[in-house]
Amino acid sequence: MLGAVKQYFNRRKLVDESFQFLFEPYEGDEAVAFDCETTGLDPKHDEIIAIGAVRIKGNRVVASEKFERFFNPQQEMKVESIKIHHLLSCDLVDSDPIEDGMRDFLHFIGNRPLVGYYLEFDVAMVNKAIKPFLGISLPNKQIEVSGLYFDKKIAAIPEGNVDLRFDSIMEDLRLPPFAKHNALGDAIMAAMMYIKLINVKFLEKF
Repeated sequence: MLGAVKQYFNRRKLVDESFQFLFEPYEGDEAVAFDCETTGLDPKHDEIIAIGAVRIKGNRVVASEKFERFFNPQQEMKVESIKIHHLLSCDLVDSDPIEDGMRDFLHFIGNRPLVGYYLEFDVAMVNKAIKPFLGISLPNKQIEVSGLYFDKKIAAIPEGNVDLRFDSIMEDLRLPPFAKHNALGDAIMAAMMYIKLINVKFLEKF
């Protein structure tokens, strides 16, 4: 009930009617995994410099249906962030305007559920980017892969500690590593985690 009320008021804030499709109920078998690279880890002050996404259909990562954009931030990037994503301001000089990229991203995801690793941060960054021109936050259903992993793992080891680090989950699920700390690569790995997790009841065999 509370979720429906929040969606109602969120929808009323929409200033561009061409994006009404985001609020339509989704009834298909697809989802979208996505990830952002940013200037830092504070959604209130930092900016998106790269976003990558890939569609999931049933039990398949549809690699041919992917999305990737880069953006030139208005602020200097923190050294700690550069060490992670290896992107410099000079690499982003000719990148897309953030509003154009976000409009394309919203058309790519549509009203599909969103999948990610620590998705709350990425959604917060996208919300910061779209609110100035749309007035809303993302209304899509959100699926956190670390939460799915925890629920499956704790059922098998109720008295144990669950390691929720990205690399640990990938290793435990016996998934091949992809390009780490690259937005599209991280999105693809999150998609692989999601597919593996929705197809097992418990993780005691991993």
